[in-house]
Amino acid sequence: MGAPVMSFCRIDDKPIRTHEPVTEPDALIIQDPTLLHQADLFAGLGRDGYMLVNAPRGFAELGLDEFAQGFHRDRLLVVPASALAMTHLGRPLPGAALLGGFAALTWAVSLDSVLAAIGERFTGKVAAGNAAAARAAFDFVRDEREALSHA
Repeated sequence: MGAPVMSFCRIDDKPIRTHEPVTEPDALIIQDPTLLHQADLFAGLGRDGYMLVNAPRGFAELGLDEFAQGFHRDRLLVVPASALAMTHLGRPLPGAALLGGFAALTWAVSLDSVLAAIGERFTGKVAAGNAAAARAAFDFVRDEREALSHA
């Protein structure tokens, strides 16, 4: 606890054999916005990439407006995942909400797949709370993308 952690996930329709670190990600999910200016989180992210930040504030308030220039603006979004988790789960655990938001942002996975994974991992109130947080984040990100595409 307390130390920055980076993890990688590869998504494909066919088996993935490589176990090397991802140096040029297609997408970033940033769970802790306090790390935005402390580490080189954006290394390798191409201009067609996606980024989802767990934060209640927008890119301007996070000091990322200059960074966002040159990217597809509807691919760089914030979602208040911790707040959504607190509302639906009673604890600020943003993982499920971030996965729901990621589904809406990238369509690399479906919301149904996220909900199925939650159902396989959790039961009872915890499963229901995580599923509700994932749905809420999915709706939030979908609505934000739609608003940006009409702006």
